[in-house]
Amino acid sequence: MLELSRIRGGIWEGVILSQELPRVEVLHLGQVLEGLGAERLAEGKWRLSLPIPTEVLADGVQTFLVRDLENGEIVERFSIVTGAPLEQDLRAEIDLLRAELDMLKRAFRRHCAEAEG
Repeated sequence: MLELSRIRGGIWEGVILSQELPRVEVLHLGQVLEGLGAERLAEGKWRLSLPIPTEVLADGVQTFLVRDLENGEIVERFSIVTGAPLEQDLRAEIDLLRAELDMLKRAFRRHCAEAEG
């Protein structure tokens, strides 16, 4: 679970609660971004950091997903808006729909698992 997420100086930072080194990746348009680092802050707390590659920045909304490698769940999303934001930016709408669908799928799977058990 991420308790903080921010971007400063072109670097995304997140603080995640985990007893061991978190196994996560950051995706942009389905591609894993390289350079994700983790630093232990305290017992059960880690700082994740990722330099945002300039080649992924373009006009419009760019959405990034932080995915847990253990269970495939999306633990965080962050977006960067560049250029002249368009109210009806279709990519932004699709990204939001995907995020909501992921949330619904997780809730449905959890419900099914609880109903079987």
